[in-house]
Amino acid sequence: MADKSLIEETVKNLNQNGFEACFCQTTKEAVEKALSLIPEGASVGFGGSMSCVDSGLLDKVRAGSYKVIDRETAKDSAERKAMMKKALTADIFLTSFNAVSKNGSVFNIDGNGNRVAAITFGPDSVIALVGVNKLCNDEESAKERVLKTAAVKNALRFGKTAAEADSICNIYQKVVRGGRGRIKVIICGEELGY
Repeated sequence: MADKSLIEETVKNLNQNGFEACFCQTTKEAVEKALSLIPEGASVGFGGSMSCVDSGLLDKVRAGSYKVIDRETAKDSAERKAMMKKALTADIFLTSFNAVSKNGSVFNIDGNGNRVAAITFGPDSVIALVGVNKLCNDEESAKERVLKTAAVKNALRFGKTAAEADSICNIYQKVVRGGRGRIKVIICGEELGY
């Protein structure tokens, strides 16, 4: 697990920067916290987040009483693209971040831009599930993590080589303010995602 002071400082600074941040010791607790933030019957969209997949959060949302905009059910690429656009108008958008710096800024890299667009503007509420492996002491190490860890692992996941990471991860995002609680950050005491 990450250093306790790193977790505490990061949560404190995220909250000071207008995010609504908390810490949950386990993945199970983090998923329960995320679910508690989603009203019954809400429309829910999501980006390509391995943290949301691996934690079981997406499975629980799919099994719940929500209107899920599930791009994985699309019949073809046109329908998938339409669903990704519709997710920008969902009540809730589920995601993760590729890195979070101790000063309370969050960082992402994206291919199509749908995930970073939803985080920046769109859904009334964004819920990010973030493993402690993504916490960084400063912005420089956060940027390095995004480019050398997250981008590379995503490239490999899509059957590309590490050298081809920039071909699918080409939109870089840094968010320094959380929109007065619009963006909720749940830091999990276990490793999640890339």
